[in-house]
Amino acid sequence: MTVTIVGTQFGDEGKGGMVDVWSGTADVVVRYQGGDNAGHTVVHDDAAADGGTVSASATDSSIQTSTEYALSLVPSGAVRGKTGVLGNGCVVNPETLFAEIDALRDRGLDPDVRVAERAHVILPYHRVLDGSEEEAKGELAVGTTGNGIGPAYEDKAARRGVRIGDLLDPAVLRERLEYVVPHKRALADVHGVETGAAFAVEELYEQYRRYGERLAEDGMTVDAGAFLADRLDAGEKLMLEGAQGTHLDIDHGTYPYVTSSNPTAGGATTGSGLGPGVVGEGEIVGIAKAYLSRVGTGPLPTELGFVEGQTPAGGGDPDAGELADDIREAGGEYGTVTGRPRRIGWLDLPQLRHAARVNGLTGITLNHVDTLAGLDTVRAAHSYELDGAERSTVPAATERWAACEPQYREFEGWSEADWAAIAAEGYDALPANARTYVEYVSEAIDVPVYAVGVGPDRARTVIVEDPFEG
Repeated sequence: MTVTIVGTQFGDEGKGGMVDVWSGTADVVVRYQGGDNAGHTVVHDDAAADGGTVSASATDSSIQTSTEYALSLVPSGAVRGKTGVLGNGCVVNPETLFAEIDALRDRGLDPDVRVAERAHVILPYHRVLDGSEEEAKGELAVGTTGNGIGPAYEDKAARRGVRIGDLLDPAVLRERLEYVVPHKRALADVHGVETGAAFAVEELYEQYRRYGERLAEDGMTVDAGAFLADRLDAGEKLMLEGAQGTHLDIDHGTYPYVTSSNPTAGGATTGSGLGPGVVGEGEIVGIAKAYLSRVGTGPLPTELGFVEGQTPAGGGDPDAGELADDIREAGGEYGTVTGRPRRIGWLDLPQLRHAARVNGLTGITLNHVDTLAGLDTVRAAHSYELDGAERSTVPAATERWAACEPQYREFEGWSEADWAAIAAEGYDALPANARTYVEYVSEAIDVPVYAVGVGPDRARTVIVEDPFEG
């Protein structure tokens, strides 16, 4: 069977942590889109290193230790010792990939990572051009990581990309580079960018030929669809992991303030090589925060405070800046890859309803419930008012979404608690007001709750249902 994990907001929802929680049952974890612009922070509880249930005694902070892994490309299941696959929907920077694998090995892990031969390669000229093109967009700039993701996907769509399989054949690699590099030099001239080693065919050829040799020597490349189908036929369990979130999807997000691929569940089939029926027959679990955060520009109707360089002019609520700062600090809301402060907002139910429909969610996890502890009042946008009418979901046009006025519902807050003990005891141990809030979210989007996150590591997750056992 398959379990697909998708972000329901703007990324940073805690997908990597939930993959870590549930991948104990999985055999293979697949990244189906994105590249090394997508940071996953996995906090591995050493007291439960075998993936079992943490005992009550193990939750004592005096004896429990945790190890944090910040991954940008390697699938999150690597921390659990699972086979990881970067699907054909990914764009792969080999330098980042090998650096992460080597770093995990230095920390005592032995990651088994396979890469789809159909996945596209990020080359140095992509990273150089990423910054210049972003600057040229002016007010329409997305706020990219500068890692070359967008330009790599542009080349894929324009049929001039270099694929992982091309690195295995020196003759093909040289042919591809001799075709595409002159085009990139011309583009660099347009943007006034100096060309150097990043635009030199011979240097690129030698560097990426060596990457191909290592991929071949380590037996890392696969025909992803066939490889995964064989694993399913053998009775194994697959977890499909998206990067970013629904509202950064190039088709279903806040275009043009989006990524260059499909983080939604549809991307799980095109980006893995598995058929729609295979993915659709499995579980599709949406991950959300109990509030809202995002890195980058674009509208955010429920935004609290104002983040210089990200919040659009006239956006946000400057009077709520102190509250936004408190939530940001309590939740560690800084980009895993960029380190940029994330914009903070109240939970947006129209956004979640859109995500539930687009992805066909069978369950949802609500993370960071502990982050809101201590607030007297917690708010959630139940609907919007637009042109004098109530709307229960987001408009298709991003400019119209920016004009929406959130219609809030208020909830009594909940106090700080021993979250580790609550996670060990179960859902009923959550503070009553927190349960009221969680159940409101579930009912508002008509999707059952599978888990509640009350802390950064595996032992701080309240499991309601294991999707692999559903």
